[in-house]
Amino acid sequence: MFTEIGLERNLVRLNPEASEAERRRVHKLVAKDREKLLRALTPPQNGLLTVVHNNSRGYSIKDELEISNSVSVPAPGDPNEFMLCTDTKDFSLLRQSPFNVVLQNEAKGDEDGSLSRLAAGRRIRYVNIEAAMGRDTAQRTMLEWVETHLP
Repeated sequence: MFTEIGLERNLVRLNPEASEAERRRVHKLVAKDREKLLRALTPPQNGLLTVVHNNSRGYSIKDELEISNSVSVPAPGDPNEFMLCTDTKDFSLLRQSPFNVVLQNEAKGDEDGSLSRLAAGRRIRYVNIEAAMGRDTAQRTMLEWVETHLP
């Protein structure tokens, strides 16, 4: 939803029955406040935007490998728990953690409208902490690691 192209792809993929008029209405609604939301989310210069996300339906680090610039998988048995970052210095620190992490600082693959891709394009330091639904303890542990180890 963070880019027009990504929004359209996701609307068609997730709502194949929606008419073109319905999709245009959603585009207009999202575009109305998109930049305002992004300004509110954008941290100050060299600040870090950290987000947490619960994944489901089998989504894992494996889904990100092809479109990542670097990968560290010290916990291959926990593919649903991983971090995605957009800054090479952050990746260097995160790869020292016991957690799976991918670096996506250069766009690869199709535009998906994700916040991570937008953050990379705008050179915003961004870390997304992914965990399977119901694995909030793992997610909190990763968040604590980020808070204590990243500047």
